[in-house]
Amino acid sequence: MNDTPTLRRLALGTLLAAFPGHTAPEWAVRLLSEGLAGHTLFGYNVLDAAQVGRLTAALRSGRPDVLIAIDEEGGDVTRLAHRTGSPYPGNAALGAVDDVEVTRAVYAAIGADLAAAGVNLDLAPTVDVNTADDNPVIGTRSFGASTSLVARHAAAAVAGLQSAGVAACAKHFPGHGATVTDSHLALPVVDASLDLLRSRDLPPFAAAAAAGTQAIMTAHIRVPALTGTDPATFSRRTLVDLLREEYGFQGAIITDALEMTGAAAAAGGIPQAAVRALAAGADLLCIGAQVDEDLTESVAAEIVRAVEDGRLPFERLTDAVARNEKMAAWAASPLAGDNDAPGRMAAHTDADHTETPGRATAHTETDHTDDRGRATAHGDADRYDNPSRATTHGDADRYDNPSRATAHGDADRYDNPSRATAHSDADRYDDLGLAAARRAVRVEGSLADLGSPLVVQLVSGYSIAEGRVPWGLSPHLNGTEQLEVVAASASPDDLIARAGVRPIVVVGRHTHRSAETRALIEQLAAAHAVGVVEMGWPSSWRPANAQAFVITHGASRANARAAAEALGLVADR
Repeated sequence: MNDTPTLRRLALGTLLAAFPGHTAPEWAVRLLSEGLAGHTLFGYNVLDAAQVGRLTAALRSGRPDVLIAIDEEGGDVTRLAHRTGSPYPGNAALGAVDDVEVTRAVYAAIGADLAAAGVNLDLAPTVDVNTADDNPVIGTRSFGASTSLVARHAAAAVAGLQSAGVAACAKHFPGHGATVTDSHLALPVVDASLDLLRSRDLPPFAAAAAAGTQAIMTAHIRVPALTGTDPATFSRRTLVDLLREEYGFQGAIITDALEMTGAAAAAGGIPQAAVRALAAGADLLCIGAQVDEDLTESVAAEIVRAVEDGRLPFERLTDAVARNEKMAAWAASPLAGDNDAPGRMAAHTDADHTETPGRATAHTETDHTDDRGRATAHGDADRYDNPSRATTHGDADRYDNPSRATAHGDADRYDNPSRATAHSDADRYDDLGLAAARRAVRVEGSLADLGSPLVVQLVSGYSIAEGRVPWGLSPHLNGTEQLEVVAASASPDDLIARAGVRPIVVVGRHTHRSAETRALIEQLAAAHAVGVVEMGWPSSWRPANAQAFVITHGASRANARAAAEALGLVADR
């Protein structure tokens, strides 16, 4: 019976809403009881571990199998640690290390953090192949520019996350790595042939699906050879013909935020974008970050109207809800024995990817996981003290009472992430992240003459995906003086005068992208002893006359600590 109340409940079952603040408003819980699939948490929802636990428990009071999603990628994109920076290096650093066991362990630790907070869907990992140095929205969120490298780490990341009972979502299909436009702000165009997509961009998604990822996220990008004039999110050829039928993925297809310009502007509004995405084959619609009850209801109402006037088949709506409910059941019962992995294709992540990834054979990197992507008894996560292992209270307890602080100090992870306690989980995770970040540091040139420097940090913007998160060496310095300057208005002569006999270490992100930044660094290096710490995506640009160029492959707290150590500037831990 397709009556309006039934349709409204079904429509709500396709939506991820959001709300501001550290407590859930009444409407956010009530709509869950009326069928809403879930909510996405952002930095503005996170204060500390106990508060997040109370918040997620309140959401479960409205719907026990609620999907509670978050963008927790490690590295430059963190919500749990948005006040301090992530204790884990991000994908670019993990790709630079290129040890899938480390990637799996780091993502298992991220998953354990999320599970302890009551979050059961991570909108990660990013599996885009970042082939554009000037990509403003992917960059260090990518494992690298090599298809085979990204593919093998995509599989490891999915296995790590899901070993903790947290659903993974590989993004952004069919690949956002070749763009030079941020889809939050416009509709990027990737002018690539289908053959190029299959050989360059799609293998990591095949690898993630083979590892059992519960979800794949769409990209608001236009690929004329595939999507025509539409973004991929609205393209049935992309989501059904390619992802479902050719690649065999049967899990949930989640949209990137529909409030983004790449979707909303193309459709004429968020409600219209929701209908077009569902019709194209998407299942779970992430509305965005600026959401309230009225917007959520208007999106649901537009979906109902679309079914009633024939724009959206009723069967497509029920299919989407069924896929979402299946993922929610998996996430609500993380230890249940559901062996129905949504991806049936195998990943051949190290060999030549010129063949169609959907025809590839299984690679041994996924042999340490079961069909749901969980680490088995022989899993690599055990080699790092098994950070996702259940405590004596049991994994289920994390959902029944997610705010409970264990004897190992879960609350410290947010209240004071750097605090060292005798048996603190935070210590173990910090050590894991720092060890990986150290291995990701690359030093070109010599650091020998850069002792006791003046540190000059260049003010840097941030993408919408990243948000405003602290970065830089300052929290780790041993009393070394640091200045923060804007490259366009800084005087090289004044900085050199301030340094005196001390060398200068310039710390920046994406230093190659700004002519003013490049000019400042090169003017300093022409007249003074200068080293550069690049904490963004490394390009081929190197400043003339610089004594050293240090690449961290990201700006997380762990990356910054590793850089400070490499320079010999670190304070006692």
